[in-house]
Amino acid sequence: MAEIDRFDLHPGDVAPPFSLPGTDGHTWSLAEFAEKPFLLVVFWCNHCPYVLAWESRMIDIGRKYAAKGVAIVLINANDSVAYPDDRFGRMVERAKTQNYPFPYLRDESQTVAHAYGARVTPHPMLFDAQRRLLFQGRIDDNYDHPNMVQHEYLVDALDQAIQGTRIPHPEVAVQGCSVKWRS
Repeated sequence: MAEIDRFDLHPGDVAPPFSLPGTDGHTWSLAEFAEKPFLLVVFWCNHCPYVLAWESRMIDIGRKYAAKGVAIVLINANDSVAYPDDRFGRMVERAKTQNYPFPYLRDESQTVAHAYGARVTPHPMLFDAQRRLLFQGRIDDNYDHPNMVQHEYLVDALDQAIQGTRIPHPEVAVQGCSVKWRS
């Protein structure tokens, strides 16, 4: 488990471009989301217990906020040799089984994860229409017990962004499994 509060990108920084294969057979790029006023990029994987604990909440967020102009994309950059559950074929299975309402992309080279400064899985980053970072941090304050959540950091940031109000805490320590970098 890692809890990290130092980041490479900071509020106001521009989202690095990407072009990555999705589990849906489509190659997705940053430019494809240009029509959406907000883009939520979440570094994700298949095996991390934090991801698995937050998965249903992330799916709910995806369904609820798509209608509010938020595009969401999950990116898995983990070393798939050392962590076979993160291989592309398993990602395809996971996206279908869980009925993901958002693209799930594979960053095999890990260059996109490095460019964004991904620290853990999950690591959500919210960008505005100009693709400037508005928020990054954990999904909420209790990954393991959804019924005990007191602070919904990501939902609060999404609501504030949509309402056009300032996000008072644009950086919240991320919590999860460290990104599994190749040697």
